[in-house]
Amino acid sequence: MAKKSKKQQPGGTPATVALTAAGVDYTVHSYDHDPSHPSYGEEAAEAMGVSPDRVFKTLVADVDGTLTVAVVPVAGSLDLKALASAVGGKKAAMADPVLAERTTGYVRGGISPLGQRKKLPTVLDASASAHATICVSAGRRGLEVELAPGDLASLTGAVLAPVGRT
Repeated sequence: MAKKSKKQQPGGTPATVALTAAGVDYTVHSYDHDPSHPSYGEEAAEAMGVSPDRVFKTLVADVDGTLTVAVVPVAGSLDLKALASAVGGKKAAMADPVLAERTTGYVRGGISPLGQRKKLPTVLDASASAHATICVSAGRRGLEVELAPGDLASLTGAVLAPVGRT
């Protein structure tokens, strides 16, 4: 069962600290992470009882030599060509996981688009705008944050573009 809280928890993550500092309305959902689950995002959706089209995963790609964040629904995948196009690039490939972790300050499966060590260009899949709230990683496996897509876009400087594939 997921726990909900609108208050900053002791030992918060950089993502929840950033949300609190910005004065954004958000809800934290925590659940017991199962390391054997094949998909971090699908596990989060199941644990929270939220439709997978409202739970978004944070992926880091290399677009023409620049690390770029893509936030897409867990039920689908990232369209690398669309991501490159959305940021005015020519070619995109998934970033090296070690480099993604080092640059964002988060571990794989817990990378949040918020509170990253280094601010990266960010693209939020346009499908997010169809929902009042979406869930993204709060910076740790087993911890999600629910917020309005407009708040996420504003805090990350994200552009909205159709970069997810079903």
